Amino acid sequence: MSRPFTLRLAAAVALLALALPCALAAPRGTPAVDAALLLPRLYNGEQPALLWSASGQAALALDLLRTASEHGLDGAYYDVDALAARYASRNPADADAFDHALSQAMLQFISDLHGGRVKPDVRVPTPPAGAARFDAVAYLRQALAEQRLSEAVSAAAPALPQYKRIQATLQQYRTLAAQAGQTGAWSPPALPANGKLVAGSRYPGLGLLRQRLQLLGDLDGSDAATEPDRYSDDLAAAIKHFQARHGLDETGQPGRDTIAALKVPLSRRVRQLALTLERMRWLPPLRPGRVIVVNVAAYRLWAFDTSAADIGEPLEMRVIVGKAARTQTPLFIGQMSYLEFNPYWNVPRSIAVAEIAPKLARNPGYLRQNNMELVAPNGQVQGGASAAALRSGAVRVRQRPGPQNALGAVKFAMPNTMNIYLHSTSAQELFGKVRRDLSHGCIRVERPAELAAFVLADQAHWSPAAIATAMAPGPNRTVRLGQTIPVVLFYATAATDRSGRALFANDIYQRDDKLAQALGAP
Repeated sequence: MSRPFTLRLAAAVALLALALPCALAAPRGTPAVDAALLLPRLYNGEQPALLWSASGQAALALDLLRTASEHGLDGAYYDVDALAARYASRNPADADAFDHALSQAMLQFISDLHGGRVKPDVRVPTPPAGAARFDAVAYLRQALAEQRLSEAVSAAAPALPQYKRIQATLQQYRTLAAQAGQTGAWSPPALPANGKLVAGSRYPGLGLLRQRLQLLGDLDGSDAATEPDRYSDDLAAAIKHFQARHGLDETGQPGRDTIAALKVPLSRRVRQLALTLERMRWLPPLRPGRVIVVNVAAYRLWAFDTSAADIGEPLEMRVIVGKAARTQTPLFIGQMSYLEFNPYWNVPRSIAVAEIAPKLARNPGYLRQNNMELVAPNGQVQGGASAAALRSGAVRVRQRPGPQNALGAVKFAMPNTMNIYLHSTSAQELFGKVRRDLSHGCIRVERPAELAAFVLADQAHWSPAAIATAMAPGPNRTVRLGQTIPVVLFYATAATDRSGRALFANDIYQRDDKLAQALGAP
């Protein structure tokens, strides 16, 4: 693949109805914040009885609520149309109820923008004791007092450049869906069953494929092919461009997977982009400095320094993640604290019991053949232990450093209760696969030496040559980092790269439908 699928991310939510004539819409998911519970603190007697009349910002608030769709949120959830109708009527008898209802809608909107509308389905770190927490009530009060409501709403959303790029792509795909029909669905033309086209040959229906690629921006809209049914170099290049954006093999041939990706309704792409915006709202602020981001759905890793004057192109590589069926990679934010060159692989008990013990029972030489050993709780290697001892927990199994070691030459440790980490691998050929959910949950990295150089960049003596020496077969060696590096294990099936390309991945863990249902998305 030639730089496929460059997903980039910098660096790592049921309302209780208010007893008013116009409460927020019925709940469709578990909210991260219930704005109804915040109202008593907002109207605590120290503020004007009618906040919005006093501030003169009710019309602006309604306009801001209408921007919810720009963030992938549903304006109907905040009852903006009903609120606008009540505001237009100016019914004195409704003034108090309207003021409370508008306050609740704005508190909910600000809270949703800041931390997500529904509770994260990923592990988000608990803020340290004493850390300042976002207070939507104080935030709204200050915005009203300073007449800076618009700026405050904008600042509540993530400040990440990627967030704004995805917002722009969301609007672009809404427009494309409208141009292509109600959902943007597409029926593929009849092409050879094997999907293999011969350069220069004509195929009935290629004109339809050309039109679709032009709509999506993969084929120059100024293309004026006199023979639209001919398989030309420009059409092959456009297909490759589309394949690169969708994590597919860049063959230039419209094979089964490419046609399947082309058939996805554009309304579904709109939903994917909206879900990414929600997931980005879950991420807590990260301190300036080096960060590693892994998008599990895209099988990609990026490493970059957010404190650099010019971030430039990040270090980027393919990864292998946990199997979708049984051992999905958990999503969380870890803190990388050390590297281990020529590591031992301490085999997780689940793998030892389910996979290694049966093999050992059938073949007493299995451990020796795979450079493994059994270890007692006191750390002593047990030469004569059996499969039964392994099953009972009397011993554990580990694989010694060497060419056969499953972790390869280096392990990137971020201590956590799930025993998840990044590591190299001796099976480099697996990175050539399109679908790379192949591990037991840990993340295998394609270019471990380059990642080690990034991680150790603040330790001058760790030159590329020194890293290569440490990774060569030899003794086990642990290197502590001067400062921990956040590792964000993220999941997004849609994003936008720095050049504005829309990028999509398959939902390998089937997480999109659950989140969409929680958000009430179609």
